[in-house]
Amino acid sequence: MLRALLIWPVLLVLGTAVPALAKRSPPPVHQAAEIEALVNQAAEVLDEQGTRAFDAFRLKGSRWRYGDVYLFVLDLRGIVLFNAAHPNREGRDLLRERDADGKPFHQDFVAVVSRSGSGWVDYMFPKPGQSAPSVKWSYVCATHVDGVDALVGAGVYVD
Repeated sequence: MLRALLIWPVLLVLGTAVPALAKRSPPPVHQAAEIEALVNQAAEVLDEQGTRAFDAFRLKGSRWRYGDVYLFVLDLRGIVLFNAAHPNREGRDLLRERDADGKPFHQDFVAVVSRSGSGWVDYMFPKPGQSAPSVKWSYVCATHVDGVDALVGAGVYVD
């Protein structure tokens, strides 16, 4: 009887954790490779052009912004320097912002770049033009913007 009482909490945790993990499946390999190439190219452009690149990055239907894919740039303190789809976020310190699940995703961006130079982060974020959060995976890469240590990223919504 005691064994059965101990097993139920484990099953309950597994029953709720597995669906949560399943919805966080990474993007398909071809999409991931496309996003990585885009962000790595944007990092090179930012290193060379700095903030002058922002106008090109903002253009809808360009190689930098298409469908639900757009670039964002943060300095390593968490200040948003650029966000093509959400310009109202620019200039704001969002290091402590949490997604709908409580994840401090900007901190995760900075941690990945500081630790590895680049990498993927999953979180919940609204698609452009929507308010309800969706599962998003973003690839972020270290760069410099006018001499400031920064990161550039782009992501895909996987739901």
